[in-house]
Amino acid sequence: MTTKSIQQPEPGIVHGLFLYLLVFALWMLLVGNLDTAEMAAGVVVALIVTLASRPHLSILTGLIISPTALLPLLRYLGTFIVALVQANLDMARRVLSPSLPLQPAVVEVETKLKSPLGRLILANTITLTPGTLTVDVQDQVLLVHWVDSPPGSDLASTTQAITSKFEQHLKGFVL
Repeated sequence: MTTKSIQQPEPGIVHGLFLYLLVFALWMLLVGNLDTAEMAAGVVVALIVTLASRPHLSILTGLIISPTALLPLLRYLGTFIVALVQANLDMARRVLSPSLPLQPAVVEVETKLKSPLGRLILANTITLTPGTLTVDVQDQVLLVHWVDSPPGSDLASTTQAITSKFEQHLKGFVL
């Protein structure tokens, strides 16, 4: 049995331009005004950051840059915000009611995301959601500490419970 490896294309001008525009937009948001001097400084800073990041731009090759990727990105952000609120309320309930049973476990979760960027975003999403913490990522498997793992959980059920709601939207804008 042979395994197929994904051939990542070299980071191109599109990814560099994307990073440049992202850094420039962040600069302008942080500055908070459209003063000419601030915009000129933003142009210079964005250029320096983009050039300094050039050796690491290959991670952006997993990003799908197209107008059709905007809707999945917005859906992902909405799903993440809802999951974040629900997980915070659940953790607050557990803290305020110490009698609630906990079943902490380290579980394996399998992802269908192919790019390192996709797996990175998924791992960070899991970590940012209270009650779960990504401990390790190896190929398609994420090792996750779960505060309340149902007894007898297997790979399929933990994957469904932890990643499925995020992964379906992530596939729309990352490989």
